[in-house]
Amino acid sequence: MAEEKEQTGASWEDLPLPDDYPEPHMEDKAVLNGEAEGDKDQVVKCSPNLLQMLKAAESRWTPQGQDRDRAGVSGTGEPVTEALKTDMQIQLTDEKQEFNKRPTKAGRRSLSRSISQSSTDSYSSVCSDSSEDESTPRDKLQKTSMGLSDFCIKNIKQADFGRREIEIAQQEMPALMVLRKRAGGEKPLAGAKIVGCTHITAQTAVLIETLCALGAQCRWAACNIFSTQNAVAAALAEGGTSVFAWRGESEDDFWWCIDKCVGAETWQPNMILDDGGDLTHWIYKKYPALFKKTKGIVEESVTGVYRLYQLSKAGRLCVPAMNVNDSVTKQKFDNLYCCKESILDGLKRTTDIMFGGKQVVVCGYGEVGKGCCAALKALGAVVYVTEVDPICALQACMDGFRVIKLNEVVRQVDMVITCTGNKNVVGREHLDRMKNGCIVCNMGHSNTEIDLVSLRTAELRWERVRPQVDHVIWPDGKRIVLLAEGRLLNLSCSTVPSFVLSITATTQALALIELYNAPEGRYKQDVYLLPKKMDEYVANLHLPTFDAHLTELTDDQAKYLGISKHGPFKPNYYRY
Repeated sequence: MAEEKEQTGASWEDLPLPDDYPEPHMEDKAVLNGEAEGDKDQVVKCSPNLLQMLKAAESRWTPQGQDRDRAGVSGTGEPVTEALKTDMQIQLTDEKQEFNKRPTKAGRRSLSRSISQSSTDSYSSVCSDSSEDESTPRDKLQKTSMGLSDFCIKNIKQADFGRREIEIAQQEMPALMVLRKRAGGEKPLAGAKIVGCTHITAQTAVLIETLCALGAQCRWAACNIFSTQNAVAAALAEGGTSVFAWRGESEDDFWWCIDKCVGAETWQPNMILDDGGDLTHWIYKKYPALFKKTKGIVEESVTGVYRLYQLSKAGRLCVPAMNVNDSVTKQKFDNLYCCKESILDGLKRTTDIMFGGKQVVVCGYGEVGKGCCAALKALGAVVYVTEVDPICALQACMDGFRVIKLNEVVRQVDMVITCTGNKNVVGREHLDRMKNGCIVCNMGHSNTEIDLVSLRTAELRWERVRPQVDHVIWPDGKRIVLLAEGRLLNLSCSTVPSFVLSITATTQALALIELYNAPEGRYKQDVYLLPKKMDEYVANLHLPTFDAHLTELTDDQAKYLGISKHGPFKPNYYRY
């Protein structure tokens, strides 16, 4: 088995190079003549066939060589065609011998994975450490250098690499670093026990460590089975944070990690930071007594906010909750600018597609949809939009996009991108009508937007061609390209801009501080937006990065507008 793996699973970097190739730094003339100035013992000579071909190529650059070429003779008096033929025979013989080593079925799969992985090695640590080792670490006992073992991650040995990733992210997250300096001494979160369920990336690691610096104890799980950066999770565990997450979790692993993260038997959380509502739902259902004792919930996704409003409407939300998703600093920056830059990155890394002239349907024209459409249009794609909201539809029309129903263009488009927060936006009836090679992906939080259940049938065949890239093949041979199994594309298949996430993460941190320190009675059992003053404070913390200078109102101007000269500058009903 070891020999089989060695033959079939080697990457391009593992293939041996001949000892007699010339060193890169040697002069061409010295190489061609087989000698160099200086010590002749250090000369590295070419193989005879390579030397002959190089001489033939060099001779073509001279008038005499061109004359000889016309006569069909190389620089050594030997026909060029014969030299080339000999060299080709050697190469073909080697290739034939290599292919005659017939690998097993498992070996061929390993080889295809190795080759496809070479196209995705540029992910940095975020995505490339996931696909080869699919085993679960649940039964593997690991310890940090301090002897701590209250965590479950892929490999604690990656901690040093993850720490460097976090340090890079810190450079692009100025507001959180300022928050550590300004409030670190006061410890506004002292006594807070925060259980979190978000994407575990270098950017969220900066947030988690900021919360710890402000006095909180934290335990964390991942809100997406594909977005965890294993090295970053290792660095957090090594730093003392209990993390239960790894890239490529199964559905069972996902819920197991959340349950271990809550740690209800040994640890009683009093604050929840959620992304998608899964953690809130789990505690509400499984630990109702613990849920009632919670001081507050901070939710950052549209999916999770929907769930909170449903609980509130039914009268079952027994703790105050902060809706970060609809705060200005999240909605107008993270949703718009983050998706605008990361949508192209995710598509390029997974499909190598060229966007110019491609026909694309973007389902939904909220802030995420607006960012996606702007990026695709800038690279020359023909973009269509689907919408249910007439206001968003009108915005799309006035931005130059044609608003249609999906079934009107589904036969002709090259790509379908969902970003609605809804379910079954792309159904089996649409998937059946798509053309061969159509790319289907999702930029919303949940994988419910594409009807994946209808694709898990006997007549359709799934073929994994790259990490996070599946071909779903119909009986007639038609195939669609499904990315990240319908989950969030940018965080599953690429990275996201740290600076934009700094805005969201700072908003989350302030929301936690506000809920935790709020006096009794300020917040009732309902869903609230972050106060406008805090939105402005978050924005203000990021302006020095751009060397931006705000104009100050005079007393007379402030009196004329009827506002404080120090803000808030807009009423709560103002739409940016």
